[in-house]
Amino acid sequence: MNHFVDITNRKVLYRLLLNLDAQAKPLWGKMTPQQMIEHLITQVQYTNGVRIPTWDGPHENTATRKQNGIYTNNEMPRNIILEELPDALTYPDLETAINQLMKELDTFDRHFNTHDVKVIHGGFGPLDYNEWIIWHGKHFTHHLKQFGVID
Repeated sequence: MNHFVDITNRKVLYRLLLNLDAQAKPLWGKMTPQQMIEHLITQVQYTNGVRIPTWDGPHENTATRKQNGIYTNNEMPRNIILEELPDALTYPDLETAINQLMKELDTFDRHFNTHDVKVIHGGFGPLDYNEWIIWHGKHFTHHLKQFGVID
């Protein structure tokens, strides 16, 4: 059984993120550590009310994609490119970006705890809080493995 990062254990998550070396080269892909953290910030913002996700579904295989993406131990494939890297960084340094990511995760918790909502995932459709915890955990695991922070 695969082990995924538990994004609800913020102390452990923060320690893992602080193990990132700003100069580290990815084991795959083109991102720098800071680009990866800023990518995670953006993705969490789509689930915490800061950014509004869009979806043109449901599609005939949405339920299957959701089942395979959320309810299995399948890891995200390496070298998957779903968006272009931005031309410029948003935050002045990696540590500032990591701290912003932690704030966005706190906003994520508050968003779901104060609103009875499901939030759109582009491939899986509407997800509840627990489904997002699973998906974010898989996504964070994917990128922490990308930089060798976890095996």
